[in-house]
Amino acid sequence: MLFDWAQQPFHTLIITFVFAPYFAAAVAPDAARGQELWGLATGIGGLMIALSSPVLGAIADASGPRKPWIFGFSVLGAVACAALWFATPGMENLLPVLILVALAVFGMEFAAVFNNAMMPDLVPRAQLGRLSGSAWGLGYVGGLLSLVLMLGFMSASPESGLTLLGLEPILGLDPAQREGDRAAGPLTALWYLIFVLPMFLFTPDQTRRNFSGAIEKGLRQLGATLRRLPSERSYFSFLASSMFYRDALNALYAFGGIYAAGVLGWSITQIGIFGILANITGALGAWLGGRMDQAFGPKAVVSASILTLCFCCVLVISTTADQVFFIPVGVAGSFIPDMVFFTAGALIGAAGGSIQAASRTLLVDQAPRGQVTEAFGLYALSGKATTFIGPLSVAAATAYFSSDLFSFSAQDAQRLGVTPILALFALGLVLLPMVRSLGAQEAAI
Repeated sequence: MLFDWAQQPFHTLIITFVFAPYFAAAVAPDAARGQELWGLATGIGGLMIALSSPVLGAIADASGPRKPWIFGFSVLGAVACAALWFATPGMENLLPVLILVALAVFGMEFAAVFNNAMMPDLVPRAQLGRLSGSAWGLGYVGGLLSLVLMLGFMSASPESGLTLLGLEPILGLDPAQREGDRAAGPLTALWYLIFVLPMFLFTPDQTRRNFSGAIEKGLRQLGATLRRLPSERSYFSFLASSMFYRDALNALYAFGGIYAAGVLGWSITQIGIFGILANITGALGAWLGGRMDQAFGPKAVVSASILTLCFCCVLVISTTADQVFFIPVGVAGSFIPDMVFFTAGALIGAAGGSIQAASRTLLVDQAPRGQVTEAFGLYALSGKATTFIGPLSVAAATAYFSSDLFSFSAQDAQRLGVTPILALFALGLVLLPMVRSLGAQEAAI
């Protein structure tokens, strides 16, 4: 469980709330170019995972232990994160930073693939949903605490020199050089290396098998899996369904802040509070989802989460500075739309936490016991291979509704531009009935 606690600051501090905005705003020549380069770096890291994770997963299944793989990728990811400290404002050569970002994504995400594959060997199947949900919830708490530490005590405004709590940065970090923002990299690395130790020290691993011929055996096993996968209706349908709903969820996370700033006119502080709220409810949602998983099975949790996220999409699309559910609030400057959007953010965090935790359990139900690492490799492949669909569909829809074919305002075009996310969730939901899941009674047996 502490692995998720250890790794979550990478997603919270590096990918989402601190280093990524800093890179786009202060390191790159301009924000648009920064967004483009950041997408390129993270996309290359994701592509590297997509191409290699099923292969390495199959080899790991054939050779036995997962900890050596976790250790190797952890070192790569932590070193790359720590080195992001050297991404100074306005630096001329951005290539080293982009390489470090890609390597950090590659290392951290790959370590998670092998960690996830250890879960079925740790507890009986009946307790797997509870373990996954509790671990994911613990991860959200770790991400929240690291974000509070960063924004409250380290990251300071260059103009005021003060943090979000109105304090001077600790450790003598220089706001003018954005050292607080740059410290997100070393803090993430240190946090990870400290809190991942219990997993290495106390969690049992598979016994080592003869590595001779493991590569050949692993590749042969992967080839056999890929050939029979289309005929395995449940397994194939789950990978396709999760591909759509995870892509929709990632797009919802990515565009939520942009939408709030453009349509509701929110400040960075409001968006930061929105992110903190989503982390809190994400922890609660993952924990509660784990209990619901244990009671009703992971498929029911995933289905309920998708329906909740679809409702949130409608709520977001129908809310502007003067409308809720497309109905005018009637009072200029009303706080009601803001409260509704905060509510949507809380529900997105809760449903997002529960769906990601339950998805790990549901995947285990699809794969043979001896091929779990390979299965999580294919899960990573299906998740990474189509990560472009959500952002590109939102971009295309926004451009379409902004064109001369319509007379929509910029805000209305932005609202309609996020409708493809709702379609992606619907596609994931349509494929779920074909997915087999162990219910509570079957899991207990």
